[in-house]
Amino acid sequence: MITGMGYVLPPAFLQASRGFGAPQVRYLPGFLPRRQADGLLTRSLAELDWQNERLTLFGCERIAPRLVAWYGERGVSYRYSGAERAAILWPTFIARLAAEVGDALAWRFNYALVNRYRSGSDMLGWHADAEADLGEAPVIATVSLGAARVLRIRPRRGGPSVGGALAHGSLLVMWGRSQRDYKHCVPRTRKPVGERVSYTFRWTIGVARAADRARANARPCAK
Repeated sequence: MITGMGYVLPPAFLQASRGFGAPQVRYLPGFLPRRQADGLLTRSLAELDWQNERLTLFGCERIAPRLVAWYGERGVSYRYSGAERAAILWPTFIARLAAEVGDALAWRFNYALVNRYRSGSDMLGWHADAEADLGEAPVIATVSLGAARVLRIRPRRGGPSVGGALAHGSLLVMWGRSQRDYKHCVPRTRKPVGERVSYTFRWTIGVARAADRARANARPCAK
């Protein structure tokens, strides 16, 4: 089991990146070369199995204000908001991106939650990636593609939020106590913005049930 307890950010990444308003959160703009980031955005918009996600909030079912896709290694799943999301077996280009991020952070990832923000009206509410499937101190790495959107962070116990825009091709990493002590969000904006895709890589210990695993791996995906 990979828990993230005692994880230390590699010195090379620490030196190249900068703080992002909270302890154990670092940001590296320009992580991906522009041409690579452009190509990944094009493929992601055209080839991923985008879904309208249904969430249960305060006893009511709602459709998430963004599109979502779930990719990962064969047979893994991730449970959040009361439902299990079995990973679609990730195509080669996502597996390569996961490995590239893993190499930079000296960590291994087996699951990607991918969000697509179609306009400034799409958003992600305040939350922490603190589900049991992720262990006590998860390492969460986000690659942003497309239009820059603001990510805000605030202490769980209250206080002002801080943050900044996540640029095309950038990498944000959260580790240690960041999910226990803080929440984060991508708020709506009235400014005209283009589409944004974010790959949020993580290690999950969840194992998909046989039926969910069969459905996920039967879906067509790009190679």
